[in-house]
Amino acid sequence: MINECYEPQCKLCGDVYDFARFDIGYAICLPCGNDIAKQVKHTIVPMHKSNLVVVTDYSLLKGLNKYANN
Repeated sequence: MINECYEPQCKLCGDVYDFARFDIGYAICLPCGNDIAKQVKHTIVPMHKSNLVVVTDYSLLKGLNKYANN
């Protein structure tokens, strides 16, 4: 176990963040993690006679829609 007086520092901004967050495997603070999460965009598309598909690439989304204007 790591010494409890250890204070983890965020790899992006250098601020000290909660040890419990470090203990579960995060190397960045919560505000930096939120900023990174906001940059990722995705949508969920229902497929005909199938399951839902998570799409993260816009070109794939356009390819799934046969009525889309290219």
